[in-house]
Amino acid sequence: MGWNHPAFEIPADIYAGWDAKTKGQGLETLWNNKFAEYKKAYPKEAAEFERRMKSELPANWKAHVAEQLAAINAKAETVATRKASQIAINALAPALPEFLGGSADLTGSNLTNWTGCHPVRNGKPGNYISYGVREFGMAAIMNGMALHGGLLPFGGTFLMFSEYSRNAIRMAALMKQRVIHVFTHDSIGLGEDGPTHQPVEQTATLRMIPNIDVWRPCDTVETMVGWAHSVERADGPTCHILSRQNLPFMARDAATMANIAKGGYVLRDAAGAKAIIIATGSEVGLAVKAQEALAAEGIAVRVVSMPSTNTFDKQDAAYRESVLPKGLPRVAVEAGVSDFWRKYVGLEGAVIGWDHFGESAPADELFKEFGFTPENVAAVVKGVL
Repeated sequence: MGWNHPAFEIPADIYAGWDAKTKGQGLETLWNNKFAEYKKAYPKEAAEFERRMKSELPANWKAHVAEQLAAINAKAETVATRKASQIAINALAPALPEFLGGSADLTGSNLTNWTGCHPVRNGKPGNYISYGVREFGMAAIMNGMALHGGLLPFGGTFLMFSEYSRNAIRMAALMKQRVIHVFTHDSIGLGEDGPTHQPVEQTATLRMIPNIDVWRPCDTVETMVGWAHSVERADGPTCHILSRQNLPFMARDAATMANIAKGGYVLRDAAGAKAIIIATGSEVGLAVKAQEALAAEGIAVRVVSMPSTNTFDKQDAAYRESVLPKGLPRVAVEAGVSDFWRKYVGLEGAVIGWDHFGESAPADELFKEFGFTPENVAAVVKGVL
């Protein structure tokens, strides 16, 4: 080839041939001048453009979220958290024209569409993308949109199919980009589709990716708080882990609601508690029933809901200690691999988890078969006392 230059040296003539700094500076100046003229003619539109490009939230954001959260709490619906996610999207979309949603061919199951969304079509603008069966493509495209700026992308698929998206999810975390993933059908609650579609390790391994927040909510209120958190977060991606099956609404006072945003909180306390049950998502209702059964036997137990372990771990030591005091035995309940929870329960505690592949059967039968019942949770709590 006649290349006589040392390794990694770029010859001056080749460097000059590829140097586009002067041309780029000229193009940037032209664009800035054009935008300055636009700003004079359309100050309101220009200010909105600048807000979106800076990833700043609208001035009324906090008030809007508080109003919508209060309405969702007052409605007290018992729905699947995938439906709760759609309710949250519908609540937030009017305040966020930068929303750009989508799904990898599963809109009807992921429920990522909302009132007022319009599909992107050839030659027609829109704010919802039908990505087709291409989970990695969707995740990578969302990364690109986040890097460009001005858009807040989110996309949905089944939690099991996060495996196809994983390297793009990891890149979003590495690049600290605000990308939101909606992962539905989060456990054996998927039922008859069987082990190929029933996630086992996915929630735990997503939590282990640095700089990613994972939310697995138990009802409409936790889902709304998680969505608001993911929109407000400017330095990384968020994953919402959502159920196919309906989950019971949990009543809370104002102080308890305020603590949801901390990722883990005391949902149901008991005077003189002898143990703590930690649960997420569909297992929170199970934990509350177990608490009631134990109370009937004179055993007081605290129930901690932990929708986002990543967020809880970022809280100060005093708060974490107030939720999980030292000296109280702990039992964690989650329909996924058990080892993740050892850091919260220790060697003396117990985990009701799921360390094998699933089976094809109705969800209720699977939960009973694999020990996700109030009776079994209560028995395990007694075992650690």
